[in-house]
Amino acid sequence: MSVVLFDEIEKASDALWNLLLGILDKATLTLGDNRRVDFSQAMIFMTSNLGAAEMNAMLRPKLGFASMETERQHTIGGIDPKLSDKMSHAGLEAARRKFAPEFMNRIDKTVIFHPLGARELRRILQIELDEVQERIEKTRAGKRFLINVSDSARDFLLMEGTDVRYGARPLKRAIERLLVQPLSNLIVTGQIRQCDCIRVTHSASAPILTFFREAGVYRSREVHGVAA
Repeated sequence: MSVVLFDEIEKASDALWNLLLGILDKATLTLGDNRRVDFSQAMIFMTSNLGAAEMNAMLRPKLGFASMETERQHTIGGIDPKLSDKMSHAGLEAARRKFAPEFMNRIDKTVIFHPLGARELRRILQIELDEVQERIEKTRAGKRFLINVSDSARDFLLMEGTDVRYGARPLKRAIERLLVQPLSNLIVTGQIRQCDCIRVTHSASAPILTFFREAGVYRSREVHGVAA
C-alpha cells in the first residue's frame, strides 16, 4: 500500500485536476509514452485551505454579544455543535465552488479540520518542549540538565508562536528563538552544569523569558543570559 499526498490541491493547475480524474476513476495514470502507472494499491490524500477564511470569521465574529461567547469557547477548546456544523458546511461549499462536480464526486471522503483551540495548542507546545528535552538528553557535550517551563512561560511561547492564520506553524521557530538559543548561550558560557534544573518563567510585559538555575535543593540562583 502506498500513500500519495497532494498538499494545497486548490493551487494546482487544471491539468493536474484532469489527470486526477482518471486516477480517481480508474486508478490508472497513462504517461506520454503510453506507459501506465497503477494506483490501485494507493491511498490518495489531498489537503486544502479552502473555507479557512469563512471558518475563522465564524469563530471570531466582530459584532454582537455572541462574538465574546464564541471566542471564549474557542479559547478553552470547545465549539458549539451548531457552529461546528456551520463550519463544516462552509468548508464543503468552498470546495464545491472551486472544484468541478465530476471531481468532487470522485472523492470518497471529505474531512473538515477546525482551527486549533487553546487545548490543542497546549498539547502541541508540550510535544515541542518534550523534543527540546530529548535533544538535551542526547547531547554529547556532557551537559545534560532538566528544563522546567512554567505556565507563564508557556503562555508567552503560545502568544509569540501561534497565529490565527497560520495556527501553530510559527511555534517551533518561537521556541528556538526564545528558549533553545538562550539555553545554548548559557551552556557555552558555563552557566549551566551537569544535572542542573533550569526553571523558565516569564514576567508580564517582558519581551523575553527568564531562566533560573537550580543546582540543588538548597541552592537556587538566577542566571543572567536570556533571549534577545
